Amino acid sequence: MIKTTQLRRLHDAAVKDARPQRFFDDFGEALRTRQLRLEEFSIRELFEQFIPDGRELVDSWNPRRGGEGHSLQLLEETGAITAGTFSRISGQLVYNAILEAFESEAFVFTPLVKTIPTQFNGERIAGLAKLGDEAEIVAEGRPYPQAGIAEDYIETPATTKRGLIVGLTREAVFFDRTNLLVQRTAEVGNFLGVNKEKRVIDCLIDENTPAHRYRWKGTTYATYQTAVPWINTATVNPLVDWTSLDKAEQTMAGLVDPYTGEPILTDPRHLVVSRNLLYTARRIVNATEIRVQTPGFATAGNPTETSATNPVTGYQVVSSNLLTARLANKNHWFIGDISKAFAYMENWPLSVNQAPANSEVEFTHDVVLRWKASERGATATLEPRYIEKNTP
Repeated sequence: MIKTTQLRRLHDAAVKDARPQRFFDDFGEALRTRQLRLEEFSIRELFEQFIPDGRELVDSWNPRRGGEGHSLQLLEETGAITAGTFSRISGQLVYNAILEAFESEAFVFTPLVKTIPTQFNGERIAGLAKLGDEAEIVAEGRPYPQAGIAEDYIETPATTKRGLIVGLTREAVFFDRTNLLVQRTAEVGNFLGVNKEKRVIDCLIDENTPAHRYRWKGTTYATYQTAVPWINTATVNPLVDWTSLDKAEQTMAGLVDPYTGEPILTDPRHLVVSRNLLYTARRIVNATEIRVQTPGFATAGNPTETSATNPVTGYQVVSSNLLTARLANKNHWFIGDISKAFAYMENWPLSVNQAPANSEVEFTHDVVLRWKASERGATATLEPRYIEKNTP
């Protein structure tokens, strides 16, 4: 574990230079870059170093001495090294532990959708219909034609708030249960991260959350259509080899702008599959060459084969156990650009707030400090014509 006495000296030096914020900035950066980690600290040693008479205070919590001790609020005005310093240090540790779990690499879909900050609980995103190719030949001396403009808008769903509270108990300090604090804070971040990942997946597959479907000009549509107003579902197209992707891309190539009739210029870069199709997808994408049978040139019943470079390029295979669990049909697969098709409408990102000391919970539950982690937002379908579903 890191020497808390060294941490105390660094803090004292910053205070002496009248730059205490420098200490917290450097400390936060060291945690962010993982030069320091929460499990390297002793929560009891931090308490004893940064709380005036901290060792005596912890000892006063000993059940053999009544176990009541003193509250932190009584110590907040005793000097430069106060309960507030310990609160900020422990709060930074808790925040980084929650954030690390919230942004776990196991969540593969959340980073793919773009985040749009918003101050509204669901909003109408207005726009103008594309003009298309309306350029005309203008004869000499004649006026230019007027380009027509039509109103266009989509509506995003209402946002929701999610959060949890984690507390530091007297027992955790007294028995130096640093790992217990790590576990609890990680659970909070993991829960919030899993919840957000599920909502992104549900929005993508359009099976479990109809409320987050595409809302275009006052009408709600299923994300994946097999007829007008757009066709972004390729039926009878199991994922087998490069020809499956060829058929899927041809279906996407048929998508046109609803106002101009011009083809939508999209380059699918995500291949989304369940765990059932993961190795098949990897084989298709990573193959160095393919073999194509040439029809009409069979010799003694053996067709002629031609070797060629794998035409499938530029795809990122995206899969997870959460996706597999939430797909009704594990053989459905998707191609497209997730970052253009979907977004996360965010009122506020993950935030961690600390409760004031000497609260009722401190007395009734022996909780020294508490932190509340929360985030608020909602997934939204921005443009379903950038994503396509394929069914076997």
